[in-house]
Amino acid sequence: MKRESINAKNAPAPRGGYSQAVKIEDFKTLVFVSGQIPVSDDKVPETFEDQARLVWRNVDAQLKAAGMTKADLVKVTTFLSDRHHATANREIRSEYLGAVAPAMSVVITSIFDGKWLLEVEAVAAQ
Repeated sequence: MKRESINAKNAPAPRGGYSQAVKIEDFKTLVFVSGQIPVSDDKVPETFEDQARLVWRNVDAQLKAAGMTKADLVKVTTFLSDRHHATANREIRSEYLGAVAPAMSVVITSIFDGKWLLEVEAVAAQ
């Protein structure tokens, strides 16, 4: 598979840890990961940081089940319950993704369960 990060010079530069666009060619497998929530054993952690780390572990579990890793991520959408979580979200996402720079969107919105402070959906390709 050919993968190319695209950051057009005549458009805003990404502000860390992502690409404005990701072009993939000659891929064999495309996986769509539904919104992963901060739940484990029917329990929701209390802090945003613990919820975010759990959500990324859940994303990782889905990727692994599909025979993929975070290096295969091409698009990630994060839904936050409050913009005040933006900095912690960015830091924890960076911990998980490292040098991987998928296309990215963050949306501030009401989330299905009031205890959930975020939800993450993703697209991966190989």
